[in-house]
Amino acid sequence: MAAVAQALENSNVSSIKSLAESQALNSVPSAYAFNINPNDEADPNDPEFAIPIVDMSLLTSGSPAQRAQIVHDLVKICQEWGFFIAINHGVPESLMKAMIDACHGFFSLPDEEKKEFKSGNDVLEMFKYGTSYNLALDKVLLWRDFFKVRTHPEFYSLYKPASFSEVSLEFSQRSREVALEITRAISESLGLEPDYIYNKMNMDRGLQMLAGNYYPPCPEPEHAIGIPHHTDHGLVTLLIQNEMNGLQVEHNGKWLTVNGPKNGFFVNLADQMQILTNGKYKSVMHRATVNNKATRISIAIPHGPSVDTIIAPAAELCERQGQAPKYLAMNYKEYIQLQQSGKNYMKSTFDHIRT
Repeated sequence: MAAVAQALENSNVSSIKSLAESQALNSVPSAYAFNINPNDEADPNDPEFAIPIVDMSLLTSGSPAQRAQIVHDLVKICQEWGFFIAINHGVPESLMKAMIDACHGFFSLPDEEKKEFKSGNDVLEMFKYGTSYNLALDKVLLWRDFFKVRTHPEFYSLYKPASFSEVSLEFSQRSREVALEITRAISESLGLEPDYIYNKMNMDRGLQMLAGNYYPPCPEPEHAIGIPHHTDHGLVTLLIQNEMNGLQVEHNGKWLTVNGPKNGFFVNLADQMQILTNGKYKSVMHRATVNNKATRISIAIPHGPSVDTIIAPAAELCERQGQAPKYLAMNYKEYIQLQQSGKNYMKSTFDHIRT
């Protein structure tokens, strides 16, 4: 691990963008070496790997019967996939494009200006910028640059480029509405009141982030990784991207590249949802791959409980299912810190909290 950190230090690489733009680059430097097994990838034409689509308009403005059908469908989706694509969600396509453009504007700033946003490794900081997440822990450097900004319960923003704050405020608010509608429908799918998750998880002051990822072309994409396999620590994460694919989700033991409508939200359930439902609903394993054709930009919007919430399997669900809690209760902030610690590098945090 120290050798990887030293390799980056010695190479004077301040961003993967600048490395990828180097005229001398024709192979992946050893510090970035990560092999992907093509035999683990799913056939996207196999009906088994048809990604679920959820029409959000049927939740918000459909008939009671249409809403009930979506809620019913979510049971199977959340149990078997932990992932779906949300369409007709009400966030204008123009706003989604403006958010991607604003992110591109940030990553196009000179490295010296982007360094103004560098900070430590605390995920709860107002904002941070970097390449690999934590050079002291990462065993392989990641083929991406990123920023993360906390947007709820307090709203923070990057102050460069000039347009970023206004766009990110509106986008964060509008995408939050979508996430909260999803949590209401998921609550109902569990046979609970629509606001059960919102109230139980203290989402009125819940943690929301805006995370931008920049994956430049890679000369050997099969020997590098944008983000290795992981689950998210919150409740639900929304994601958008430019025209380049790269997100892969694990389903039935295979890795499936997600291809969806450009105005859709990719939605994945995260760890606190799996804990709250006592394992009934699945926190999906996913990763980001890279390509040798064009830059991919993705924007993830994770939504979680308030940082001081104690999360445990819902007593109502355990009693109804006749099950004992499968997970120990844990403060959300402590869970995040546990997930980000070295002992969990590319491993499941669930292993530390199973009863």
